[in-house]
Amino acid sequence: MAAVAAAWLVATIAAIAQSRSAYPGLLDQHPAIDYSIGAVNDVVTQLRRDVTVGTTSLAFDGPQGYLRAVLDALNVPVDSQLLVFSKTGVQNAHTSPEHPRALYFNDRVVVGYIPGAPLLEMASHDPTQGVIFQTLVQSSAAPLFARSDRCVSCHRSENSLEVPGILVRSNFTATDGRALPQLGSFVIDHRTPFEQRWGGWYVTGAQGNPRHMGNAFVIDAAKPEAAVTADTINRSVLDARVEAGLYPAATSDMIALMVFDHQGRAMNLLTRLGWETRVAAAYGSPDFSKGELRDVLQAAVDYLSLAGEARLAGPVHGVSTFERTFTQQGPRDRAGRSLRELDLQTRLFKYRCSYMIYSPAFDALPAEARRELLAGLKRTITDRDTLAILDDTKPGWRE
Repeated sequence: MAAVAAAWLVATIAAIAQSRSAYPGLLDQHPAIDYSIGAVNDVVTQLRRDVTVGTTSLAFDGPQGYLRAVLDALNVPVDSQLLVFSKTGVQNAHTSPEHPRALYFNDRVVVGYIPGAPLLEMASHDPTQGVIFQTLVQSSAAPLFARSDRCVSCHRSENSLEVPGILVRSNFTATDGRALPQLGSFVIDHRTPFEQRWGGWYVTGAQGNPRHMGNAFVIDAAKPEAAVTADTINRSVLDARVEAGLYPAATSDMIALMVFDHQGRAMNLLTRLGWETRVAAAYGSPDFSKGELRDVLQAAVDYLSLAGEARLAGPVHGVSTFERTFTQQGPRDRAGRSLRELDLQTRLFKYRCSYMIYSPAFDALPAEARRELLAGLKRTITDRDTLAILDDTKPGWRE
């Protein structure tokens, strides 16, 4: 057995020596990662433990089942509701334009709900292990949680930076909710042009950009772009086909969508940087001056400093209370300013650093990676207001 292990180690080191990346995209084959059985401490796992020992209870409430109780327990605001009508996800058979899949989120977890579907879906960002996917059976019996391996088949790919992560996609969609990726498919983050966003999603709100793909159903596959009209771009209410009474809110807010677009890639970058560093450290001191470690570090610096953020052609107006809920969370500096403040005139964020710098995943990065990432942000961020906010709200970030 020792000889086999030694041979495996020699082969692995040889493969890494020939690769730009210390982390070759393996979930479980490397002891520095051990995604499937390694210890996790994400918020859903914490909730699951609390329910098991009886320190927390979840009330089952009619057709929406455990949804309200889970949102309350995880501190996820109802006004973050986003509605996806494309038949995507592990419960896609239950998703339709009439019964879209609702997503609710904060900066640590996404909760998915479909009226009549057997499961609540939860994707929570563990500080070290990336996104952990779990489900909760929608039954009035005792709460039954399970960790889901099915989700990883889609949520770990090149599009999620090869780590288990958040994946936000935009597809042309048929009138019955079938995604039509052959006509065009896009992975979305804060850099994505608005013309490519939100295909297969309902969108409520108004904006000055000429077009987006939300609310649009393809009738003629030869002319998919014809699905986008003046009526689909600016809507103050949901499409009439949605059975809105089955949901806690009657919106799929444009501002919430823009924040969600930003957050997913930030989570994935923090996970990938942590994993790359942990695997590299298993073979010596991580070198951030070359190879994949350098590239992932720079990508994280650029993204968290909001490089390439898509510009708005005009003001954006939401139709829910999400903007107020999001901006009130802070933290704030001595002048009352926060990285969560939104611009919504020419860009999404007012200040030049992502609020994800406060996330547990940022603080849980290996010390070497956190030090290099902070150094990169210090070199990159020049806006005085942003620097002052960080000085007051991120203790020791300049050290």
